[in-house]
Amino acid sequence: MILRKFDTDVLVIGGGPAGLAAAVAARRKGFRVLVADCARPPIDKACGEGLMPDNLEAIRELGVNLDAAGSMPFGGIRFIDGEVSVEAPFPNGSGRGVRRIALHRAMLSAAESVGADFEWGRRVTGIFPEGAWLERCRVTARWIVGADGGNSRLRSWAALDRGSHKRARFGFRRHYRIAPWTNCMELYWGRNAQLYVTPTGFEEICVTVVSRDPHLRVERALNEFPEVLRKLRGTPQNSRELGGLTLSRRFPRVTRNRVALIGDASGSVDAITGEGLCLAFRQALALAEALERDDPESYEGAHRRLMRRPTFMAEVLLFLARRPRFRHHVLRALAA
Repeated sequence: MILRKFDTDVLVIGGGPAGLAAAVAARRKGFRVLVADCARPPIDKACGEGLMPDNLEAIRELGVNLDAAGSMPFGGIRFIDGEVSVEAPFPNGSGRGVRRIALHRAMLSAAESVGADFEWGRRVTGIFPEGAWLERCRVTARWIVGADGGNSRLRSWAALDRGSHKRARFGFRRHYRIAPWTNCMELYWGRNAQLYVTPTGFEEICVTVVSRDPHLRVERALNEFPEVLRKLRGTPQNSRELGGLTLSRRFPRVTRNRVALIGDASGSVDAITGEGLCLAFRQALALAEALERDDPESYEGAHRRLMRRPTFMAEVLLFLARRPRFRHHVLRALAA
């Protein structure tokens, strides 16, 4: 039963894709939802912008329509290590390359259509037992959902960041005005970095570099990937370069009392997996089920299950990134 004595049933801190997914999923269960974020939409972020088939399935379950987002389908992943190339087609369906800003607009439209409320440009400054402070305003809420990213303040306020461990890498993204040269999202392995090429339009690709070097920007990283550099030479850029952290991070718990964490606030896997958004969307659906049953402990179990496969994938791919000779032999064997 939803208790009407609160200002809202669910207060979502953070209005990125994870927060909007939580808002949509909770509204579809009948909860009143308020989303608060100090930024204003649309919110951009550096990422590879490739949505895998599982991700698209989760988006459909949320009821988000990407038809107007200007996305580009792709049929699989192509791994390239020097002269060795392995293509892995998706067995069911296709992926889609979607600009992060277009994805945010589509998700915001979905959250507005189901009746979520918003406080944009206002910062949550603290929590108390019955709710949170929205700057100087008290907002009471039955549940508080933290979707405020890897440096979550809510996680710290709720004492949920104890016992965590993390490994950080750095990603930088830029768009180029050129027709995609393949029907795949491509992952190139280099000496010091990985380079992702994702088709995001009929005349646009997204190029993302991920490494342990915070100063390795896209233009300099391209020198490690002569095949891509040759194709992009003289190609106009379609966006400014945007950078950010990618973390491998886990926490013992993601709920405490009235607080639940989602997305990067609840832990994350390295961007090399391409699973970050899918995790957030699946977590949003699981959290809404748990809130409907008034059973946050069931979300703890669901969260652990959802993290297992992406965590394993990240460990395998990062192991290959650290061992180029072994990786080369593995890709040769797969190609054969």
